[in-house]
Amino acid sequence: MKIPTLAAFRYFDVAAQTESFVKTGGRLHVTHSAVSRQVRALEEALGVKLFERRNRAVFLTPEGKKLRVVTASVFEQLESVVYRLQREARSNALVVSCEPTIAMRWLIPRLGKFYERHPEIMVHLMAAGGPIDFTKTGVDLAIRRDDFHWSDTVYGKKICDEWVGAVGLAGHKINETSLSGTRLLHTISRPTAWKRWAKRAGISIEGCERLDYEHFYLCIQAALAGLGMTVSSYLMVETEVVTGQLVAPYSFSKDGSSYFLLSPYPIESDIRATKFHEWLSIEANACISALV
Repeated sequence: MKIPTLAAFRYFDVAAQTESFVKTGGRLHVTHSAVSRQVRALEEALGVKLFERRNRAVFLTPEGKKLRVVTASVFEQLESVVYRLQREARSNALVVSCEPTIAMRWLIPRLGKFYERHPEIMVHLMAAGGPIDFTKTGVDLAIRRDDFHWSDTVYGKKICDEWVGAVGLAGHKINETSLSGTRLLHTISRPTAWKRWAKRAGISIEGCERLDYEHFYLCIQAALAGLGMTVSSYLMVETEVVTGQLVAPYSFSKDGSSYFLLSPYPIESDIRATKFHEWLSIEANACISALV
């Protein structure tokens, strides 16, 4: 059996997305007649009708829908592999997207250890959080907490569990059941952090003054300046807690979320990504081992 050309499948795939031979031609920089000929040739080669043609619009037939499922997956995989090969050919550096506070307060201070272990791999950091489009951003890997859904085309490997606690300067008058009268520092990036922590810890936060900041690192700096208490990841305040600059009177506990290393391709398929993930996991779990 002779399989039609890849180009014919590509014309079909784009036409299935746009439901228009004219739009397909514009996207592929060819005439709509060329698109029509390629699709017709594909239909003849397969012996099935892939589109219903009505009033200059085209609609997938049941057979076309079945083929579209396959072509969509194939071209997504092909784009991912091409993207990875191109990046590897240009540089041995990993472009890593990371939440700003984790990058500044935990990752950057430890990167020297990674370079000592893997001097052949450089890490270029980009500060960002939340969902990520790997193709548009040019990022290889992303460190994210699993507080959002990522698509099936994104691969993820767990780094560590998230441990959080309420922290502030030593000397705060702490009640075992209530933080009433304490100024609480909130962050826009995790708006429900205090409510979720209070519920788990069984601590009342009624009657507390509130201050809002855009990022966690601002909340931490405010806590260090004695402006109030903030709920923070242990990873973000480990140094300050160990040195006694900040205290966590109710200790730290798991909040049910975890940190993951995300990638547009299987991490095991890239030795650089594999080494980076292994190092991240070792460092992060060593950090939180004191809490276990």
